[in-house]
Amino acid sequence: MDDVIQSNQVENLVITIRNERVLLDSDMAMLYGVETREINQAVSNNPDKFPEGYVFVLNKAEKDEVIKNFDNLQKLKFSPRISAFTEKGLYMLATILKSQKAAQTTIAIVETFAKIRELSRNVGELAKKPEKEKQNSLMQHSGEIISDILGSSLEVSDSETDVEINLALLKFRHKVRRKR
Repeated sequence: MDDVIQSNQVENLVITIRNERVLLDSDMAMLYGVETREINQAVSNNPDKFPEGYVFVLNKAEKDEVIKNFDNLQKLKFSPRISAFTEKGLYMLATILKSQKAAQTTIAIVETFAKIRELSRNVGELAKKPEKEKQNSLMQHSGEIISDILGSSLEVSDSETDVEINLALLKFRHKVRRKR
């Protein structure tokens, strides 16, 4: 099914604002196949489901920064209001939007955030584990998570693909083997 949202599609939309990983209302609308105003209307109609920490409106400086840093978000230049959904807000939005595409999209979003959280925990554990065997195990598992997040966007030549991510102090190298 071509309509199924892949976690790597969601991962590319996650940005950090106010030290929170968020998805913008326009991206949520695109993923759910609705208009941005429908997303914002769902929030307005259900204020009790979106307490502080679930969704916030970008201030002028944040909006300008997002537009400056992300070429694909130039269209937001003329938006009077931009909402950013935290992970908790995404879960809550999923309880309001009731369509097959909404359910599939929510699953992809939840999976992506869970993988990012797990990868973050693994990176934190790497610094704490001096045992080489445990570090190798964490590195292998982290490489598998990265591979899952990137999913079908990995270019496969023959039957192997290398994924290498350099995080200043840590370098992940993971080989993906796929049967053709």
